[in-house]
This record gives sequence, structure tokens and C-alpha cells, in this order.
Amino acid sequence: MAGSRKLLDANIVHVAFEFSLALKGAFALVEIATGIFAYFVTRDFLLDLVHVITRTELTEDPRDFVANHLLHAAQSLSVSSQHFTAFYLLSHGVIKLWLIIGLWQKKLGYYPAAIAVFGLFILYQAYRFSFTHSLSLLLITVLDAIVIGLTWFEYQHLRRILPNGQGK
Repeated sequence: MAGSRKLLDANIVHVAFEFSLALKGAFALVEIATGIFAYFVTRDFLLDLVHVITRTELTEDPRDFVANHLLHAAQSLSVSSQHFTAFYLLSHGVIKLWLIIGLWQKKLGYYPAAIAVFGLFILYQAYRFSFTHSLSLLLITVLDAIVIGLTWFEYQHLRRILPNGQGK
């Protein structure tokens, strides 16, 4: 009974790990696309887009927090912050996607690398959160922490079951 319980627990962790990789992979693709978009979009286009998005909401409630915050962010965007954002999103997405592909291929060297890189992302996100208090940044950070834990468990499991601890 205890052996089947361990196997069931390992399977649940594996399914959660695979699901978290799919989720992070989707986020990575969105980051890459957004990074490319952020690099090529003009400030005027962005302002026009935000005006279109927020116009109805601000007409109904001129003090709407989200609409005003979005409008203020678009108005205060500088070219250097736009380029930094584009670079950050693109590099963050590419690195994550590269690691996720290695994890899906069960390459053991990718597991400690992913844990270290995702840990660095968490440190930077915590630093940014101290300034922005962004709920979405907090949620991404929590997801990264969960993925680190699942990656660690999956890594330990693969080291036990693969011959000589070798990945594909």
C-alpha cells in the first residue's frame, strides 16, 4: 500500500510539473511576442490604443483605478523604458522557453539550471514588487516558486529512476 501511495504521489507531482511547464511555456511565448511588440510599437500608437481601451470605462467612471493606472503608465512611458521592457520580456521569454524545452526532454543538467535561473527571476521580481506592488508580478513570482519546487521533486525522481542518473 505504501509503495502504491508513493507512486501515486510521484505521478501527481509529475502531472503538476508537466502542467506548470505548459503554463510557463505559454507565458514564455507571450513574453516573447510582447517583447517583440514592445520594441516595434510607437509611443503614439500605444497611447491611442490605451485611449481606445479605457475611453468607455473612464466615461462611466472617471476615477476607475485600472483605467487611470493604464493611461498614466502609457503617458509616462519613455523610449528607454520601452526598450528595456522589450529587452527584458524577450530575453526572459527566450531563456524560459529554452529551459522548458530542456526540462521536457528530461535533460538532467537543465533541472539545476532552471532552478537557479527561476530563483534569480524570483529575486528580481521581488525587487520589482517592492516598487510596483503589482498583483500580476506577485502571481508570476508565486508560480515561479511552485515551478521551482516541482522541478526539484521531478529532478530527484528522475535521478532515482534513470539508469546511472543520466538524462536523455
